[in-house]
Amino acid sequence: MPTSFHQSVIDEFRANEGKVGGPFAGGDLLLLTTTGARSGISRTVPLGYVRHEGALLVVGSNLGGPRHPGWYHNLLARPVVRVEVGTADFEALAVPAEGERREQLFAHAVRVAPGYGDYQARTSRPLPVVVLERAEPEEGEGRPREVRTLADKLLEVHTWLRGQLKQVRAGTEAYFASPGAAAGAAPGLGLQIRQRCLAFCQALEFHHASEDGHLFPGIARHHPHLGGVFDRLAGEHRTVARIQGEPAALLVRVTVTEPERFRQELAAMSTELNAHLDYEEEVLLPLLADVPWPPAAPRVT
Repeated sequence: MPTSFHQSVIDEFRANEGKVGGPFAGGDLLLLTTTGARSGISRTVPLGYVRHEGALLVVGSNLGGPRHPGWYHNLLARPVVRVEVGTADFEALAVPAEGERREQLFAHAVRVAPGYGDYQARTSRPLPVVVLERAEPEEGEGRPREVRTLADKLLEVHTWLRGQLKQVRAGTEAYFASPGAAAGAAPGLGLQIRQRCLAFCQALEFHHASEDGHLFPGIARHHPHLGGVFDRLAGEHRTVARIQGEPAALLVRVTVTEPERFRQELAAMSTELNAHLDYEEEVLLPLLADVPWPPAAPRVT
């Protein structure tokens, strides 16, 4: 089967530290890897990008076609994406811009790369402008400066989860503090809140699945007397998942159309999750303090 054009560009990009020839020669190009909204399969596409105040912007032009590109629908469903630029490779949170901010960013993109204006002229749909924000653990109180043990790693993940949840709640409260919300005239919660909350929910689900499937059974083998502790933690995971399902259900639509309900469900999830993380750290960090991270490679015999 012949190699597709996209795949040949991807192969050339990765073999030459982000440099490619042909129609992309000299242009700013990145590789964006999304997870299929329905299939769950990772898909990588080469895209032009524009820098703006330290952020990377990609435009869902689809060459001016009538429909948004597939990668855009994927990142609406699964906002955490993989970005490759030059030799850099990192996770990012993909957030489509809205309203006035979208207009400003699109105008900037057209100034840098006028072809986007031509694509917009070919279609009646507003071309999406997506901001790619690095999805790395936030600096914060309690985060270890250097991850040397499994306890450090667990604390790093917990700090990131707490930081993401805090940002979602801060954005939600900012919405309710806006004049439009006070007057009852503001639209539903925007894509910034939706994408960040959806990414948080998906990261939390993955974290708990990893603990239930690998971490807890591994520790329990060495500490069988703590069976009751792990039963409690597994039960708390189920409780958090049930409570988490309420705000997550409100994210099915592109905008959150029931802001007050979302706010209430988010507060309930925050209270339950923070109590769970506190207890988990209390019982697990002492057990993991002497376990090296990353784990040593197995010896070859």
